[in-house]
Amino acid sequence: MIVIASKMNIHEHQAKEILKDFGAPVSKGIVILSINEIKEKISKLKSKEFVLKAQIHAGGRGKAGGVKLVKSLEELEKEAKKMMGKILITHQTGPDGKKVKRLYIEEASNIKKEFYLSCLVDRSSSKIAFISSTEGGMDIEKVASESPDKIITTKIDLKDEISPAEIEKIISPFKLNINQKKEATQLLKALYKILIQKDANLIEINPLIITEEEKILCLDAKMNFDDNATYRRPEILKLRDLNEEDPKEIEASKYDLAYIKLNGSIGCMVNGAGLAMATMDIIKLYGKEPANFLDVGGGASKEKVSAAFKLILSDRNVKGILINIFGGIMRCDVLAQGVVDAAKEINLSIPLVVRLAGTNFKEGKEILDKSNLKILSATDLNDAARKIVEAIG
Repeated sequence: MIVIASKMNIHEHQAKEILKDFGAPVSKGIVILSINEIKEKISKLKSKEFVLKAQIHAGGRGKAGGVKLVKSLEELEKEAKKMMGKILITHQTGPDGKKVKRLYIEEASNIKKEFYLSCLVDRSSSKIAFISSTEGGMDIEKVASESPDKIITTKIDLKDEISPAEIEKIISPFKLNINQKKEATQLLKALYKILIQKDANLIEINPLIITEEEKILCLDAKMNFDDNATYRRPEILKLRDLNEEDPKEIEASKYDLAYIKLNGSIGCMVNGAGLAMATMDIIKLYGKEPANFLDVGGGASKEKVSAAFKLILSDRNVKGILINIFGGIMRCDVLAQGVVDAAKEINLSIPLVVRLAGTNFKEGKEILDKSNLKILSATDLNDAARKIVEAIG
């Protein structure tokens, strides 16, 4: 089964600013958008050594050359020039990678121990889940697969505050001293408040470290937020970096289309999120992968449908399109006219299967039949999935 999560990512330096605002311990750092800013801002940092970090919305930066320890201002400027504008390819960027357009420079830390800590909304249990592990600085999915005994998951009910007993369980793997436990308690309370008060989906600290000075510090930070709640969190929405987002998803937002690009070959256009999920699942059942999640909504106009159709066709991986519409508020004739207009404008050359049911179904089918386009009609969802899979081979 496919699961789609609607989220807005932010950069590490932005996540650390939020952590700092809530009283969590973070290193001092500066963000630069051009190399010329280094000499202007570096005086704000007091250490002799620095960590230079590429700011992209993807993990695995270190292995890709996006994190460097430098021991002088001269070395910092040299490495920054190399890193700014570089295309970083990690296990999360895909083969095209991401271009580095901003850098974060922070004071280097003396690391004694590294841990993993995160909190997230666990939709399966309708609880808040805290995940803690002694295996900090590593891919937590790999740890979960290879050493599940080294991960502690603590699920708590939504309430005003996290309890002392819950805090004790979360930090139990870390073997902290009394002062460190006090610092960890403040950190966990901060993470919980951020998750609730800022509508975050995930907050990940990896690694959380103990310094040689025996202090707790958030060395790296990742956050993402519920897209559907940003209307009430303008301070979060302003952190959005469009340079890091898929241009197709940005274009979709202009037409109020719910679109998420996936990696398959069959483009989908559906009205209603539940029906869209069922459509993608049945495509997988018939042996292929969906190229996108796309919900045109209940009351889409002809222009909106046309925009959705063009959006699907702009993906070079799409080998065929399945349109599955149940007309309630959405009229099938409006959908059909939008599809015909877009297909003719773009000169459609790939298979298209359409399943229509509901309001103005007959009128919609008539529009499609008279279009002179090579459109395959389907009687139900199974029939539609089978036909599009057979059509693309």
